[in-house]
Amino acid sequence: MSPVRKLMATVSNSLSLKHGLSLCSPHFSSLNRSFHTPTVGYRTVYRNYVVASSAFSNENREFVIVGGGNAAGYAARTFVEHGMADGRLCIVTKEPHAPYERPALTKGYLFPLDKKPARLPGFHTCVGSGGERQTPDWYKEKGIEMLYEDPVTSIDIEKQTLATNSGRLLKYGTLIIATGCTASRFPEKIGGNLPGVHYIRDVADADALISSLEKARKVVVVGGGYIGMEVAAAAVGWKLDITIIFPEKHLLQRLFTPSLAQRYEELYKENGVKFLKGTSIKNLEAGTDGRVASVKLEDGSIIDADTVIIGIGAKPAVSPFERVGLNTSFGGIQVDGLFRTNIPGIFAIGDVAAFPLKMYNRTARVEHVDHARRSAQHCVKALLTAQTTLYDYLPYFYSRVFEYEGSPRKIWWQFFGDNVGETIEIGNFDPKIATFWIDSGKLKGVLLESGSPEEFQLLPKLARSQPSVDKSKLQKASSVEEALQKLRNPYMLQFS
Repeated sequence: MSPVRKLMATVSNSLSLKHGLSLCSPHFSSLNRSFHTPTVGYRTVYRNYVVASSAFSNENREFVIVGGGNAAGYAARTFVEHGMADGRLCIVTKEPHAPYERPALTKGYLFPLDKKPARLPGFHTCVGSGGERQTPDWYKEKGIEMLYEDPVTSIDIEKQTLATNSGRLLKYGTLIIATGCTASRFPEKIGGNLPGVHYIRDVADADALISSLEKARKVVVVGGGYIGMEVAAAAVGWKLDITIIFPEKHLLQRLFTPSLAQRYEELYKENGVKFLKGTSIKNLEAGTDGRVASVKLEDGSIIDADTVIIGIGAKPAVSPFERVGLNTSFGGIQVDGLFRTNIPGIFAIGDVAAFPLKMYNRTARVEHVDHARRSAQHCVKALLTAQTTLYDYLPYFYSRVFEYEGSPRKIWWQFFGDNVGETIEIGNFDPKIATFWIDSGKLKGVLLESGSPEEFQLLPKLARSQPSVDKSKLQKASSVEEALQKLRNPYMLQFS
């Protein structure tokens, strides 16, 4: 097996939703037993924080958040809401920007200028959930200390200090790790670092890709998951020659059924996108100018490309924390239902946290903006108040593509629940389609394309309540609307 096939297979397997988002253990009962249970509440934390020293670079030392992504932004808002940010909270990040809504980078940010692309400060957190736009000035006004472009390189849990890349020494009373993920990359020896090869995790990555797209003619997107689908759809707006290459049998194999994937693939083809499925890459080849010029497949065939975007998943950014005793055996930093790690005073939230997925009785690490927001809010509320309610997350995924100005059809789908069991597909792709997952006679998951706001609001209620379903009767529904109405009223399914 080639290094690329191995890498893509590993990423695909680690992100499998079919077995429920779990990266490892199917149970979490043993998880909570392994954790220290320090008193939750800021008063206890504050006693640990008191330091009489001028040797530290941060003025705000009571609470420190490492990471500047979605989770950090929503955590900051929650600290402010509880009156515990001013003079107490410090955020240290490797980025030059205040936290922003990262999903924009593979959607509206990549549109060409004539199609009104998204730009900062337009999508700083927390506008993605209808909240206030938290610009750099917002953090200053709230008394939050921001340390930009200075990633943490080491931690001393005994002294409760952090060292950064610039040489700063930071003190913390309570530490919240919100470092997110880093993009999975092709090895350098097969061309993974050639000029013209792109990965997207931050604004700088997206800006570099836009610079390439402005001059590009032939674009290859590697990966048929969320990143691949969204980047390819955005690139269509540039009117370029686009090919998507992936080793799976169809798009978004960890979620889409073959039938649903076929409908999306047909839509992409209508927009001029070509597919090479079930195919692996041997290496990326450079031209005489040193930039990427082509993609060589395992069968020896060559695909010309002056721009290549790699979207084959991500890895939790656990270094340097894995070296100090934090449990990372689940793929991320293991936490309990209040986002406490096994080291008192240290919490982890967002993509990097492996947490108990309560309703499915297993441990999970979820890479999604909705979880980043909710985990941040839950963690900070538990830290600052007497809240002891355990996090009870309902898996939720969505995507929006072809939303640029002038697009003949804008696509927006949402999924809630677990994609286990048999599936029933209702409706046509135009105007809308729904897929239902049924296991042991109960609804486990539902995906809806092009639903109304009211229909989308119904989905989490159905996925959480898991109503009993007679598969044969649900299949008789003549439209998505009728199917949802039947599920809204389970009595109809039993006797219709």
